[in-house]
Amino acid sequence: MNAIFTRTSIRSFEDREIESEKIEKLLKAAMAAPTAKNQQAWEFYVVTNKEVLAKLGKVTPYSAAAANAPAAIVICYNKDNVKVPKMLDIDCAIATENIWLECEELGLGGVMLGMAPFEDRMSALSKVLNLPENISAFTIFALGYPKNKKPQQDRYDAKKVHYIK
Repeated sequence: MNAIFTRTSIRSFEDREIESEKIEKLLKAAMAAPTAKNQQAWEFYVVTNKEVLAKLGKVTPYSAAAANAPAAIVICYNKDNVKVPKMLDIDCAIATENIWLECEELGLGGVMLGMAPFEDRMSALSKVLNLPENISAFTIFALGYPKNKKPQQDRYDAKKVHYIK
């Protein structure tokens, strides 16, 4: 549970490569996420190419962190053989959260750069990666070793909790 309470958005990274073993652990964590009807429609594109990362950093005005990261994982979904299409974004969001929590466990940091549900952003990202028609880009997760880390804010607000007895 420690990762839940220490995870923060990291947008500034050391100029340091991420070990392939850690990338694989992140992907295993992502694929451990539950999905609607166990559809597991996700696809993951691991980007370490500096030129492509620079392009990812320009996909939206909010994706600059990707250009400065040593790696990014682009979380996508495959539209073929989907059982519950309306749940694809939720399935990918859960997988992304698992990546985030595993980053914290591995001494890495990252930030989710929102693309879905904005079709223009998703399309721009798909063009950068030259994704096939059946693959839709959900989000970019920029990651690396954090340059600095701030403590997480305590966001618990008892006024937002309602008990029904």
